[in-house]
Amino acid sequence: MKNNVKQVRISSSITQKDLAKMVGITRQTLSLIEKGQYNPTLKLAIGIAKSLNVTLDDLFWN
Repeated sequence: MKNNVKQVRISSSITQKDLAKMVGITRQTLSLIEKGQYNPTLKLAIGIAKSLNVTLDDLFWN
């Protein structure tokens, strides 16, 4: 699944470690999400979007 998590995270100047801590997952899990190798639950996707101050559309559907 292609997504924009990495691009949005980098443009927000947030490290993988910091974002993972904000949403309560490991850095490795976040890395897999960014690579499109792991599909997050809706709850996790919402948490990532809120932490990055963007919409789900911005992260996963644009």
